[in-house]
Amino acid sequence: MPIESDISDLQQIVYRAAGRQEVRRAVEEVYADLQVQIDARKPLCSASGRCCRFEQFGHRLYVTTMELAAFVYELEMGNAKPQPAWDGTGCPFQVSGLCGVHSIRPFGCRIFFCDSSSTQWQQDQYELFHARLKGLHETLMVPYFYIEWRNALRMLSVVGDAPGEAGIRAC
Repeated sequence: MPIESDISDLQQIVYRAAGRQEVRRAVEEVYADLQVQIDARKPLCSASGRCCRFEQFGHRLYVTTMELAAFVYELEMGNAKPQPAWDGTGCPFQVSGLCGVHSIRPFGCRIFFCDSSSTQWQQDQYELFHARLKGLHETLMVPYFYIEWRNALRMLSVVGDAPGEAGIRAC
C-alpha cells in the first residue's frame, strides 16, 4: 500500500503538471502520433469492452505522471466522470460495456486491441511510445511515476476507495 507521503507527492506533482499547457500538449501530440500508427495498421477493435475488465482478462493498465495530469485536467474541465456505483473492479469509466472516456483515455487503452494478429505490433508500439512519454517527463521536468490506473485514480481522489492492489513505482 502506498504511504501517505507518496500519495501527497503524486497528487502535488500531477496537479501541478495538469496546470501546464505544454505538458498537456505534449501528451496530446504523443496520442495523435500513435493514432497515425493505429490508422495505418488498422488493428481490429470489436468494441466488446473486454479491455476494460482487467481482472476477467488478466491484464492491468499503467499510466505515467503526465498522462494522469492530462486526464485529470480533462476531468476538471467536466469532460468525464467515473461511474458512481463502481465496485473497484474493471475500469471505473466503463459505461454499458464501452469506454466512457474514449476521447481522453490513457495511452495503454489506446494501444490495446483484442486483435491477436496485432499483438507484436502492439508491443512494439507500446515500447516506442512509452519511451517517448518517459523522455518527455525528463524534457519537461515532470517527475516520472508509472502507476496502476485504478490505484492512481484512488490516490488522486478521482474515485473512492475500493478493493485493489497498490502499484506505484517512482523512477
